[in-house]
Amino acid sequence: MSWQSYVDDHLMVELPGGGKLSSAAIYGQDGGCWAQSAGFPTLDADQAKVFVSGFSDPGSVAAGGIKIGDRKFISIGGIPGECLRGRKGAAGCCVKKTNTAMVIGIYDEGVQGGDCNVIVENLGDYLIGQNI
Repeated sequence: MSWQSYVDDHLMVELPGGGKLSSAAIYGQDGGCWAQSAGFPTLDADQAKVFVSGFSDPGSVAAGGIKIGDRKFISIGGIPGECLRGRKGAAGCCVKKTNTAMVIGIYDEGVQGGDCNVIVENLGDYLIGQNI
């Protein structure tokens, strides 16, 4: 299965509470894009480095927030060592760390943050199980 198929078939799908993610991507921890949906904001290598350090120290992203391209979300925690979560108004994001990659989902108004977290984190857990 191609990386694009993971994004298209596992992230950009109808969510349990209704709606879909507005965009999603899989990036390497080095900041390289493996696959992304249409409209995903460009993530640069510096932003990827902030995520990687934020997984082990969530407080390091608290002050500056979670920046994905030109979008900025307030850090609302996550699970240390596993994922970061952000929110801005009715929109938000979830970034799940795998062994070598990051699964990223962004949602807008009409989508429940918990639905985004579940779909992003489940794919991340699957990839971890595949040693990716």
